[in-house]
Amino acid sequence: MDERIELANHVALVTGGSRGIGRGIALALARARIAVAVNYRARAEEAAETVAEIEHAGGRAIAVRADVSVTAEVEAMIERVGTQLGPVDILVNNAGIATIVGVDEITEEDFDRTMVVNTKSVFLCTQAVVAGMRARGWGRIVNISSVAARGGGSVGVHYNASKAAVEGLTRGYAARLAADGITVNAIAPGLIDTEMAAPLKESGVGDRLPVGRLGTADEIGQAAVMVLGNAFLTGQTIAVNGGGSFQ
Repeated sequence: MDERIELANHVALVTGGSRGIGRGIALALARARIAVAVNYRARAEEAAETVAEIEHAGGRAIAVRADVSVTAEVEAMIERVGTQLGPVDILVNNAGIATIVGVDEITEEDFDRTMVVNTKSVFLCTQAVVAGMRARGWGRIVNISSVAARGGGSVGVHYNASKAAVEGLTRGYAARLAADGITVNAIAPGLIDTEMAAPLKESGVGDRLPVGRLGTADEIGQAAVMVLGNAFLTGQTIAVNGGGSFQ
């Protein structure tokens, strides 16, 4: 079976889709002939560039602004996507922040903000689309985790906690939604060559990975398409890390 045909004409929402891993995922989904809503909070120009690239290649896409940690904005975003592209039946929860803070410097504000953006947003966006997916008997949810969910990481304990919670949400939703035709999985990227990883890239850490380099956003996009096309895969975390760790 050609999975691209199965996925064609579905509608995806990629949170934080204007740049980095989110952009790589949005472009990969568009190549699979999925209509893509590119969510952004502040970088409107980059979101517009991502949409333009998709449209130039013959795909359908819109940019939609929303702070995905705010309920009202999430609900308005889902409604707008439904009006302009169609009901969301593929959700990629990618939006996140990674502020590097040492264990002695981290504040309560650092912790709370990271949990709200990285974890609460997954809950809010998932809750906003589940009813529609159930009604249609089909849905795909992919949450972007991190190797930091199961390892020490280099960002901070707040980031570790937020991504571990994302994987907990993944398993919890997967167990409860499988009977409705909805799969829920996570992808845990390792070091990916994006703006977020720039401070780490300078240390040469990519050279020490078994593959000898950092990953690319497109490679995470490829993994997302693979996950979306498999109806028997649910509740899993797919590690894409160049052999940096084995789960």
